[in-house]
Amino acid sequence: MPLPTVIVPGYLESAIAYRELEHSLEQLGFPTITVSLRRRDWIPTIGGRSVTPILQQLDHTVKKMLQKHQATQVNLIGHSAGGWISRIYLGDQPYAARGEVKSFVWEAHPLVATLISLGTPHISQERWTRQNLDFVTNNYPGAFYKHVRYVCVAGKTIFGARQRGSWLAYSSYQLTCGIGNTWGDGITPIASAHLEGAENLVIAGVRHSPRNRGIWYGSSEPLKTWVNYLI
Repeated sequence: MPLPTVIVPGYLESAIAYRELEHSLEQLGFPTITVSLRRRDWIPTIGGRSVTPILQQLDHTVKKMLQKHQATQVNLIGHSAGGWISRIYLGDQPYAARGEVKSFVWEAHPLVATLISLGTPHISQERWTRQNLDFVTNNYPGAFYKHVRYVCVAGKTIFGARQRGSWLAYSSYQLTCGIGNTWGDGITPIASAHLEGAENLVIAGVRHSPRNRGIWYGSSEPLKTWVNYLI
């Protein structure tokens, strides 16, 4: 039987946006739940502060799914920031970001069989996210835990340029990887979405968010590219 799967929402996103992806995975036989976040749950993390409140809800969801399905492991699907937040969750180093006194350790890597990141900026030059991302990069570089399968999915949809229709992508790519004139999903450039040692995939035509018009990573056709990596 396939392992239970937990979806980790992107930054400032709620669980509601992932209901269609949940349903698609359920139809394919994967028992799936999204961490039950509301947009306001992200407020304490704004400005580069600790993402501990999100990690605590993630841990609660994983433990609930393990118990419900009598399983020893889960799959994690992290969309956008949910991907690097999941990497903190796997880790065994004390985590405390700006504005937090107490350090936390989840050491969840034995509980995770596969981590799939969708449009995740695994690196960033942006001042408010860099502290958290530097923590991840310095402590868990690349596909760090060899017993965890890392799958990093990027989109090749919009080429960043200083012109109408591509300006947002250009600015976002530049803030993320330092280069605006590159390909990405409109928010995350390919250069930031991949990890050394991971299964790195590129899907043409996908937009970054489930709230974007058109096709995103969790739509029916792109889903076929990465779903077979789930266990």
